[in-house]
Amino acid sequence: MARGPGWLAAAALLLLLLAPGSEAGCAELGRCCRGRDLACVSRGWRPDRSHGACYCDQACPRTMDCCHDYPQACPEVSCAVSDWSDWSGCAEPCRATYRVRRRHVVQEPRNGGEACPPLEEKAGCVEYWNQEGAECKQSLIPALITTGGYGNARKKRAASSENERSGYCVEFQITAITEGCLQVSGSYTQWMRYLSEGHTVCVECQHPALDSRSLHCYGDGSGSEKNQLLHWQAMGNPRCRGTWRRVRQLDTCSCPSVHSFLFI
Repeated sequence: MARGPGWLAAAALLLLLLAPGSEAGCAELGRCCRGRDLACVSRGWRPDRSHGACYCDQACPRTMDCCHDYPQACPEVSCAVSDWSDWSGCAEPCRATYRVRRRHVVQEPRNGGEACPPLEEKAGCVEYWNQEGAECKQSLIPALITTGGYGNARKKRAASSENERSGYCVEFQITAITEGCLQVSGSYTQWMRYLSEGHTVCVECQHPALDSRSLHCYGDGSGSEKNQLLHWQAMGNPRCRGTWRRVRQLDTCSCPSVHSFLFI
């Protein structure tokens, strides 16, 4: 019985399927290449069910010419990083400068996985003692403020004793603010968006910003006249500054979580 052309095609396909190396793919090649690499080529079945040259590089999912086993042989692995370190001390004592925290790469990205995020963050700060342990003498005016979240980290580093006075809070009404507060340049400046003209904010004075002689934080407005305009500046962004009026002092702090700041 004569066989038609269709039988010959089916037989050829069967031989191809049974031929050694017909399922070669990425596993046999033993490579998973970065970017687009024309040399990262094997032979096998492609996603369109055609057989022939197939690739094991990061570009093949987009060009639809991966080898059949690419997802298994070259799994996508995103970058993994460690937790943030503790914040460092300030870069220089007795002046407004920056603190730093870092994290490191635990797993490098592979096969098109998500890239690594930033590994370093900086934020404004002030240290009130020099390297010899002596207290800095200069006044820091205007008031320098940062996010209230910095307080927990600072309390861990600050020296304390039973004779220290507990901190206090001051409420201010913001009367003017520069556009620089809206021009955030990193995650450590996101808190500045909660500074808004007309809002009442709560600023905490705690150790070590609490001056041991005056028992006040620099720039807190103590002794100022009623409705006097006082100046403030946000640490970490020198273009973010403005004026406010002192409303009242609270010996027991109960600042809200959002509009809460810290003298530094």
